[in-house]
Amino acid sequence: KRYLQKEGITHVIDHRPKNNYKRELFYKNYVYKGLQTIYVVHSFKTETYFGEEPAKMKELYNRNLKTVTVSEAIQNKLKTELNLHNTQCIYNPFDTIWKEKSEEVIYPIKQPFILSYGRIDDDVKDFSFLIRSYHHSELWKEGLRLVIMGEGKDENKLKTLVEELALTEYIEFLPFAANPFPYISQAHMVALTSKWEGFPMVLVESLSLGIPVVSLDINSGPSEIINHRKNGLLVTEREFPAFAGAMRELFENQSLYATCKENAQASVSQFSKEVIAAAWTKLLKNE
Repeated sequence: KRYLQKEGITHVIDHRPKNNYKRELFYKNYVYKGLQTIYVVHSFKTETYFGEEPAKMKELYNRNLKTVTVSEAIQNKLKTELNLHNTQCIYNPFDTIWKEKSEEVIYPIKQPFILSYGRIDDDVKDFSFLIRSYHHSELWKEGLRLVIMGEGKDENKLKTLVEELALTEYIEFLPFAANPFPYISQAHMVALTSKWEGFPMVLVESLSLGIPVVSLDINSGPSEIINHRKNGLLVTEREFPAFAGAMRELFENQSLYATCKENAQASVSQFSKEVIAAAWTKLLKNE
């Protein structure tokens, strides 16, 4: 608090997870006392930001200047379930510099491939579902590989599953990359099978580089990013045949693929850094 006062700071935008009421009460009444606060909620799993005492926690949120959510689905949930009255949706942005970064490295796979990337936590990202869907699709017979990029606690579990399904030759695991854009830009499509998200930047990153996507229609974000059959495919059922069929269609239907690829970059223009910066500027100036 002394640092904030010394620096003349009057507003705080707080992105931290908030799952301990007593700690947040301390922040609100001491660290942030006399300051205007904006809390940002990044996950549809609201326990991450409201803990086990949401009724108490929401009173702290209602004292904010604003509570910003990164998707409309999260905003609607906070309004209906917690009766928050000061919410506003401002999406996460993409940066046009990503296009330049995508040209920094050449990924040495000559075959077309499906890319899925992120923290390898199967309870959240459900890469097991993706692997089983890929197995069901038999797309490896058509020369389409699957690449999973990332690191996490379930990497060995997934590799064991790949061995059990006799897909070791067709599924490749890559380590986490600080710059994923060269890999994205060379993918045939990018897949998302998470159980929940806040605002899945995987989809925005891919579309901003002109790469079509296929995603489960989860809470929250994909339906606010994907225009079905225009820049990618939304799959409503978490079922192997449904997701396998979507991947196969996006691979085999050349007309559909060309449409999605042509529309990809323009479809995420509303998430550009410039647009999102303007939304934050407007919020701060108006309030």
